[in-house]
Amino acid sequence: MPGRILIIDDIATNRIVLKVKLASAQYQVLQADSGQAGLTLAADMQPDLILMKLALSDIGGIEVCRLLKSLPRTAQIPIIMLSDDAGPKAKTQALTAGADDVLSKPLDELTLLARIRNLLRAHATTEELHLREGTRRALGFAEDIAPFAMAGRIALVARSRATASHWKATLQHLVEDRIDVADRDIVMSYHDRSGAPDLFVIDTDLDSPSDGLRLLSKLRSRAATRHAGIVMVSAGDEGGRTAVALDLGANDVVSFGFDAEEIALRLRAQMRRKQQADRLRSTLRDGLQMAVTDPLTGLYNRRYALPHLARVHERAAETGRPFAVMLLDLDRFKRVNDTYGHAAGDAVLAEVASRLGADLRSLDLVARIGGEEFLIVLPDTTHHEARQTAERLRRAIHDTPFVLPQNSGELALSISIGVAMNAGDATHDTGIDALIARADRALYDAKAEGRNQVTFSLSAA
Repeated sequence: MPGRILIIDDIATNRIVLKVKLASAQYQVLQADSGQAGLTLAADMQPDLILMKLALSDIGGIEVCRLLKSLPRTAQIPIIMLSDDAGPKAKTQALTAGADDVLSKPLDELTLLARIRNLLRAHATTEELHLREGTRRALGFAEDIAPFAMAGRIALVARSRATASHWKATLQHLVEDRIDVADRDIVMSYHDRSGAPDLFVIDTDLDSPSDGLRLLSKLRSRAATRHAGIVMVSAGDEGGRTAVALDLGANDVVSFGFDAEEIALRLRAQMRRKQQADRLRSTLRDGLQMAVTDPLTGLYNRRYALPHLARVHERAAETGRPFAVMLLDLDRFKRVNDTYGHAAGDAVLAEVASRLGADLRSLDLVARIGGEEFLIVLPDTTHHEARQTAERLRRAIHDTPFVLPQNSGELALSISIGVAMNAGDATHDTGIDALIARADRALYDAKAEGRNQVTFSLSAA
């Protein structure tokens, strides 16, 4: 689904102009005409991002931002502050209050939309990690992760060593992290995450204009630096380089001649997010792998899938967004084991799991819950999107034969899929047990109608 964005502005004309820009980019737009209304709407509707005027008539934008970041229901929502004159002091105040960015009017539409896309991607990743972390806690594997922040490492890569050294002298008394001056050869020599810096600050112009953008792209493509925070420093925005940098994966872009206190706040925020994401990834990887992973396919098992579905269900009830549940069963799989042996059957199941996972988003869940039965959960998914996904998965299994072990031949298989929708409407909520039962009945109907079918529950919205 497109992102849901809340505009908080006490001037109707401003809201209308922003709504037109956002709606043309396929975002769902909510509007609040005051700070108090914005606080209420944010808590009730759980938007994916908030665009807020800095100077509001009832409650100052800084205070609204501080309140939003202090409430559990809204603390993770990214906030962009908009100001008629966002000088260094105003930016510092907003960033200290928890804003993710501060933009000056008049707004450049290309840059605004790029920053929105960037923050929505980061928010989706955070939501995914927190959703899976909540499932881990629900399973009783560990207590909440302590919010202790450790000093990290920052690498500065500039067009000259003198420039990078100047940046270091400017920043080192404002941040507690270790700061190193590095060149691109050093940056590209990291082969594992344990040795790589947590954050990179990179000049967009190294040996040639936009050379830093190419380095950014390479860092995002490498396993050792894929999850690092990257802040680009740009001398200008010719050709929309800010938008390009953000779309290539930069976490932030600042202008050359940056205010030291402002960039220190931005770096601390990026370090905090990076370390939080690292802790969540590590905990999920180490704490869940053995207990909730199917050893044959590498997918999650029933023990993980059901609590995770419960978390998705709770989130849908809070946000009012629909989600889909699918039950998938390989057609006539028993004959594979009977004819070719269990080793062949295991190889087929592992390949099925691989094909299913390759056709899903990172936020989606696919689990093996029985011998040849799989469960898929699609958060934030409409009926139309669920049907498209189910048909794509059906074709992924049916259209390409399976190669049997020891090159003993190929085997054509199909899969039947039953789908149940939850409309995200608490007034018609029937719970996850009923939802799974509906998907199971739809799966039975798909089998009865000849197999290799996608069938929706009759009560699906």
